[in-house]
Amino acid sequence: MNPPYTVAQVLADTGPILLDFDGPICAVFATLPDHAVAEQLRHVLRAHHVEIPHHVQTASDPFDVLRFTATLGTPQLTARVDDQMRAAELVAVDGATPTPYAREVIVAAHEAGRPLAIVSNNSTDAIARYLDAHRLTRYLTAIIGRPHANPAGMKPDPEPVRHAVHAVHADPATGVLIGDSTTDIEAARAAGTRSIGYANKPGKRDRLTNAGADAITEGFNGMAPSHLR
Repeated sequence: MNPPYTVAQVLADTGPILLDFDGPICAVFATLPDHAVAEQLRHVLRAHHVEIPHHVQTASDPFDVLRFTATLGTPQLTARVDDQMRAAELVAVDGATPTPYAREVIVAAHEAGRPLAIVSNNSTDAIARYLDAHRLTRYLTAIIGRPHANPAGMKPDPEPVRHAVHAVHADPATGVLIGDSTTDIEAARAAGTRSIGYANKPGKRDRLTNAGADAITEGFNGMAPSHLR
Protein backbone atom coordinates (compact mmCIF):
# COMPACT_ATOMS: atom_id res chain seq x y z
CA MET A 1 0.00 0.00 0.00
CA ASN A 2 1.30 3.41 -0.97
CA PRO A 3 0.32 6.83 0.42
CA PRO A 4 -1.02 9.51 -1.95
CA TYR A 5 2.20 11.54 -2.21
CA THR A 6 5.95 11.18 -2.22
CA VAL A 7 8.14 12.69 0.49
CA ALA A 8 9.52 15.17 -2.05
CA GLN A 9 6.01 16.32 -2.96
CA VAL A 10 4.96 16.86 0.64
CA LEU A 11 8.14 18.75 1.47
CA ALA A 12 7.72 20.92 -1.63
CA ASP A 13 4.23 21.90 -0.47
CA THR A 14 5.17 22.67 3.15
CA GLY A 15 7.58 24.77 5.18
CA PRO A 16 7.98 24.22 8.94
CA ILE A 17 8.94 20.70 10.00
CA LEU A 18 7.61 19.15 13.19
CA LEU A 19 9.45 16.08 14.41
CA ASP A 20 8.43 13.36 16.79
CA PHE A 21 11.32 12.53 19.14
CA ASP A 22 11.45 8.78 19.85
CA GLY A 23 12.03 7.26 16.42
CA PRO A 24 12.74 10.16 14.05
CA ILE A 25 15.41 11.69 16.32
CA CYS A 26 16.67 8.75 18.36
CA ALA A 27 15.79 5.42 19.93
CA VAL A 28 15.07 6.65 23.46
CA PHE A 29 14.95 3.25 25.15
CA ALA A 30 17.95 1.69 23.41
CA THR A 31 19.86 0.96 26.63
CA LEU A 32 17.11 1.32 29.23
CA PRO A 33 14.34 -0.88 27.80
CA ASP A 34 10.81 0.46 27.74
CA HIS A 35 9.53 -2.65 29.55
CA ALA A 36 11.89 -1.86 32.44
CA VAL A 37 10.47 1.66 32.65
CA ALA A 38 6.93 0.25 32.58
CA GLU A 39 7.84 -1.93 35.56
CA GLN A 40 9.19 1.11 37.43
CA LEU A 41 5.83 2.80 36.96
CA ARG A 42 3.96 -0.29 38.15
CA HIS A 43 6.16 -0.29 41.26
CA VAL A 44 4.84 3.19 42.09
CA LEU A 45 1.28 1.94 41.69
CA ARG A 46 1.90 -1.10 43.90
CA ALA A 47 3.38 1.15 46.58
CA HIS A 48 0.03 2.95 46.60
CA HIS A 49 -1.88 -0.35 46.82
CA VAL A 50 -3.41 -0.04 43.37
CA GLU A 51 -4.97 -3.18 41.92
CA ILE A 52 -3.36 -3.43 38.49
CA PRO A 53 -5.32 -5.28 35.79
CA HIS A 54 -3.65 -8.01 33.77
CA HIS A 55 -3.31 -5.97 30.56
CA VAL A 56 -1.42 -3.29 32.48
CA GLN A 57 0.64 -5.85 34.43
CA THR A 58 1.92 -7.26 31.15
CA ALA A 59 2.26 -3.98 29.23
CA SER A 60 5.75 -3.30 27.92
CA ASP A 61 4.95 0.30 26.96
CA PRO A 62 5.28 2.74 29.89
CA PHE A 63 2.76 5.04 28.22
CA ASP A 64 0.13 2.32 28.68
CA VAL A 65 0.83 2.34 32.42
CA LEU A 66 0.70 6.13 32.57
CA ARG A 67 -2.60 6.24 30.69
CA PHE A 68 -4.07 3.60 33.02
CA THR A 69 -3.01 5.62 36.06
CA ALA A 70 -4.97 8.61 34.82
CA THR A 71 -8.16 6.50 34.81
CA LEU A 72 -7.91 6.01 38.59
CA GLY A 73 -9.11 9.54 39.30
CA THR A 74 -6.20 10.37 41.61
CA PRO A 75 -4.31 13.35 40.15
CA GLN A 76 -1.53 13.19 42.76
CA LEU A 77 -0.78 9.57 41.87
CA THR A 78 -0.81 10.37 38.17
CA ALA A 79 1.72 13.12 38.88
CA ARG A 80 3.94 10.71 40.83
CA VAL A 81 3.88 8.13 38.04
CA ASP A 82 4.60 10.83 35.47
CA ASP A 83 7.50 12.08 37.61
CA GLN A 84 8.91 8.55 37.76
CA MET A 85 8.64 8.24 34.00
CA ARG A 86 10.37 11.58 33.53
CA ALA A 87 13.23 10.43 35.80
CA ALA A 88 13.56 7.22 33.77
CA GLU A 89 13.53 9.14 30.49
CA LEU A 90 16.36 11.38 31.70
CA VAL A 91 18.42 8.26 32.31
CA ALA A 92 17.34 6.64 29.05
CA VAL A 93 18.31 9.55 26.78
CA ASP A 94 21.90 9.36 28.00
CA GLY A 95 22.08 5.99 26.24
CA ALA A 96 19.72 6.79 23.38
CA THR A 97 20.87 5.78 19.90
CA PRO A 98 20.74 8.61 17.33
CA THR A 99 18.59 7.89 14.29
CA PRO A 100 20.79 7.62 11.19
CA TYR A 101 20.89 10.85 9.17
CA ALA A 102 18.52 12.65 11.56
CA ARG A 103 21.18 15.22 12.35
CA GLU A 104 21.87 15.82 8.67
CA VAL A 105 18.18 16.37 7.96
CA ILE A 106 17.83 18.77 10.90
CA VAL A 107 20.85 20.80 9.86
CA ALA A 108 19.82 20.87 6.19
CA ALA A 109 16.29 22.01 7.09
CA HIS A 110 17.67 24.72 9.34
CA GLU A 111 20.06 25.93 6.65
CA ALA A 112 17.16 25.98 4.19
CA GLY A 113 15.31 28.36 6.50
CA ARG A 114 12.66 25.88 7.60
CA PRO A 115 11.58 26.33 11.24
CA LEU A 116 11.92 23.11 13.23
CA ALA A 117 10.07 21.99 16.33
CA ILE A 118 9.80 18.75 18.25
CA VAL A 119 6.35 17.57 19.31
CA SER A 120 6.53 14.45 21.43
CA ASN A 121 4.88 12.38 24.14
CA ASN A 122 8.25 12.20 25.87
CA SER A 123 9.06 14.70 28.60
CA THR A 124 10.40 18.10 27.61
CA ASP A 125 13.32 17.76 30.04
CA ALA A 126 14.47 14.49 28.48
CA ILE A 127 14.21 15.89 24.96
CA ALA A 128 16.16 19.01 25.93
CA ARG A 129 18.82 16.89 27.62
CA TYR A 130 19.34 14.83 24.46
CA LEU A 131 19.41 17.83 22.14
CA ASP A 132 21.95 19.58 24.34
CA ALA A 133 24.19 16.50 24.54
CA HIS A 134 24.13 16.10 20.76
CA ARG A 135 24.57 19.80 19.98
CA LEU A 136 21.19 20.12 18.27
CA THR A 137 19.48 22.68 20.49
CA ARG A 138 20.30 25.68 18.33
CA TYR A 139 18.53 24.20 15.33
CA LEU A 140 15.16 23.85 17.07
CA THR A 141 12.66 26.66 17.53
CA ALA A 142 10.50 24.86 20.09
CA ILE A 143 10.09 21.66 22.09
CA ILE A 144 6.54 20.56 22.85
CA GLY A 145 6.73 17.62 25.23
CA ARG A 146 4.33 15.59 27.31
CA PRO A 147 1.83 17.61 29.36
CA HIS A 148 2.62 16.77 32.97
CA ALA A 149 0.18 14.36 34.62
CA ASN A 150 -2.26 14.71 31.73
CA PRO A 151 -1.95 11.68 29.44
CA ALA A 152 -5.19 12.63 27.68
CA GLY A 153 -3.35 15.68 26.35
CA MET A 154 -0.71 13.59 24.57
CA LYS A 155 -0.88 12.71 20.88
CA PRO A 156 -3.20 11.65 19.25
CA ASP A 157 -4.74 14.75 20.83
CA PRO A 158 -4.02 17.43 18.21
CA GLU A 159 -3.31 20.17 20.76
CA PRO A 160 0.46 19.49 21.01
CA VAL A 161 0.70 19.75 17.20
CA ARG A 162 -1.28 22.99 17.20
CA HIS A 163 1.01 24.29 19.95
CA ALA A 164 4.09 23.42 17.90
CA VAL A 165 2.70 25.09 14.77
CA HIS A 166 1.94 28.21 16.77
CA ALA A 167 5.45 28.17 18.25
CA VAL A 168 6.99 28.36 14.77
CA HIS A 169 4.52 31.12 13.77
CA ALA A 170 2.95 29.09 10.99
CA ASP A 171 -0.43 28.08 9.68
CA PRO A 172 -1.19 24.36 10.31
CA ALA A 173 -1.67 23.67 6.61
CA THR A 174 1.89 24.81 5.86
CA GLY A 175 3.55 22.43 8.32
CA VAL A 176 4.47 18.75 8.15
CA LEU A 177 4.84 16.34 11.05
CA ILE A 178 7.28 13.45 10.72
CA GLY A 179 6.43 10.64 13.11
CA ASP A 180 6.71 6.88 13.44
CA SER A 181 3.42 6.06 15.16
CA THR A 182 -0.23 6.15 14.18
CA THR A 183 -0.85 8.64 16.98
CA ASP A 184 1.48 11.09 15.21
CA ILE A 185 -0.47 10.77 11.97
CA GLU A 186 -3.84 11.02 13.72
CA ALA A 187 -2.75 14.13 15.64
CA ALA A 188 -1.43 15.79 12.48
CA ARG A 189 -4.65 15.09 10.57
CA ALA A 190 -6.80 16.44 13.39
CA ALA A 191 -4.66 19.58 13.57
CA GLY A 192 -4.85 20.17 9.82
CA THR A 193 -1.15 19.49 9.31
CA ARG A 194 0.48 17.30 6.65
CA SER A 195 2.33 14.20 7.76
CA ILE A 196 5.18 11.91 6.74
CA GLY A 197 5.20 8.49 8.34
CA TYR A 198 8.62 7.28 9.45
CA ALA A 199 8.34 3.53 8.78
CA ASN A 200 11.51 2.35 10.48
CA LYS A 201 10.22 -1.12 11.37
CA PRO A 202 8.39 -3.93 9.55
CA GLY A 203 4.66 -3.39 9.34
CA LYS A 204 4.79 0.33 9.98
CA ARG A 205 4.35 1.36 6.35
CA ASP A 206 0.87 -0.14 6.16
CA ARG A 207 -0.16 1.07 9.62
CA LEU A 208 0.98 4.63 8.98
CA THR A 209 -0.58 4.68 5.52
CA ASN A 210 -3.87 3.37 6.90
CA ALA A 211 -3.75 6.09 9.55
CA GLY A 212 -3.68 8.69 6.77
CA ALA A 213 -0.01 9.62 6.30
CA ASP A 214 0.51 11.83 3.25
CA ALA A 215 3.84 10.16 2.49
CA ILE A 216 6.11 7.47 3.91
CA THR A 217 9.87 7.34 4.38
CA GLU A 218 11.75 4.29 5.61
CA GLY A 219 14.86 6.26 6.48
CA PHE A 220 16.28 9.76 6.40
CA ASN A 221 19.08 8.71 4.06
CA GLY A 222 16.58 9.10 1.22
CA MET A 223 15.58 12.61 2.24
CA ALA A 224 17.95 14.63 0.09
CA PRO A 225 18.91 18.19 1.12
CA SER A 226 17.47 19.34 -2.22
CA HIS A 227 14.01 18.24 -0.96
CA LEU A 228 14.35 20.59 1.99
CA ARG A 229 15.27 23.73 0.05
